[in-house]
Amino acid sequence: MKLAIGADHAGFPLKEEVREFVKRLGHEVDDLGAYSAEPSDYPDFAEKVGLALIEGRAERGILICGSGVGVNVAANKLPGVRACMCHDTYSAHQGVEHDNMNVLVLGARIIGPALAFDLVTSFLNAAFQSQVERYTRRLNKVYAIEARYMPGSKKA
Repeated sequence: MKLAIGADHAGFPLKEEVREFVKRLGHEVDDLGAYSAEPSDYPDFAEKVGLALIEGRAERGILICGSGVGVNVAANKLPGVRACMCHDTYSAHQGVEHDNMNVLVLGARIIGPALAFDLVTSFLNAAFQSQVERYTRRLNKVYAIEARYMPGSKKA
């Protein structure tokens, strides 16, 4: 799978570990920054990862900041992005299976590398259960909301 990963300065150390972990799993990773722990702004990285999805350069994304909240809020401003902060493995796979989540958000000051690796594994091994009518119906309602409030958006 082709993934885009991004983090601000607070998420940088965990991003480095997650990036290497994902590569060891055999996935292709596009590292969109930050490239150091120098102070940076989380919206910049949320936008870069979101654009990678919108433009088809990545199938899914991973975003990391200190708490996870900032990049989560910013990423969900982009059409077609369904980002969710997950700090438990159930949410990490259920968000994909039921809601077609395409960006996993992690808080580097909240969790450590071992849990992050478990979350990433759950996220990457999950697939949207499109054969379940209620999940598809609900996702189409999300797309409809997006179309009403994000002019120019398209079904992701």
